[in-house]
Amino acid sequence: MGSTRSPAHLDGEPTTNTDPTARWSLVIPLKPLALAKSRLASRTGDLLRPQLALAFAEDTVVAALACTAVRDVAVVTNDLLAGSRLGALGARIVPDHPATGLNAALVQGVRAVRQGRPGAAVAALNADLPALRSEELGRVLEFARGFPRAFLADAVGIGTTLLAAGPGVELQPAFGGSSRSRHSMSGAVEITLSGVDSVRQDVDTGDDLSAALALGVGLRTNERLAGVQRMEG
Repeated sequence: MGSTRSPAHLDGEPTTNTDPTARWSLVIPLKPLALAKSRLASRTGDLLRPQLALAFAEDTVVAALACTAVRDVAVVTNDLLAGSRLGALGARIVPDHPATGLNAALVQGVRAVRQGRPGAAVAALNADLPALRSEELGRVLEFARGFPRAFLADAVGIGTTLLAAGPGVELQPAFGGSSRSRHSMSGAVEITLSGVDSVRQDVDTGDDLSAALALGVGLRTNERLAGVQRMEG
């Protein structure tokens, strides 16, 4: 399951972009690892599944923090292990209270960001983008800069991997299932860029994982998968 990774994935710890003029605060929701990525179990088994869910999130946060268009990253989660690991990478951890679902978690995360920076431009980003490339994320955010709200559809064209809202604009997240159509109907502009496959390729199924591996996944996902290969060998 090896792959060739682009330079956007760092081999060491990430350097958080601290430029105060950078526009975007990213909000990444992450459910408890024990419950995450249930549809991957048939491919990975129940022992590896939560480990991969964490690795996906780690690689997503690393690439996001390395993006020059990103000021900071807030991860909304109640998972203690994930909070510790992602916080160590430079993400701000926001408790998911009262834990009433994905969209409520995003609202909570945006509220936490804008309590300190009321004029912040915010973007919700999926936590399961292990092939994420910083430069591709930057292109998506630059496109979104021109609209009050904008979104990027996932690789299969049904869901959404990123939803952006400019300063003073409510995010209005409607993630889950056929969210592409819901976000479009809510007035958000669809981002139609080509060449940003890594921002579209979330991982819910075994086929999604294969597609992400073909793009080239990040260090931590590679490490988890390599560890399984060594055990099986």
